[in-house]
Amino acid sequence: MTSNSATEDLNDIIGTIHEWRRQISDHFGGNLAAMVEDANRRTALSGRRILRRGELTNSPIQPSGDDQAADTTQPTPVAT
Repeated sequence: MTSNSATEDLNDIIGTIHEWRRQISDHFGGNLAAMVEDANRRTALSGRRILRRGELTNSPIQPSGDDQAADTTQPTPVAT
């Protein structure tokens, strides 16, 4: 049986993530509230912009080759 290198790589990555999760859980004694508080603290310290729900808006785009925007005023019929 031959092994798939990509699958092995993915399994290694997943295994590493599980190990990190175990280490974090052990560090905080399984206290989820403490883990979340620490994650939020580290996020704030990172200085990176964090997108919150509702900050991004999805605007409808005109489909390729269509000269007019789709009419979104009428509900889509439901199949019965």
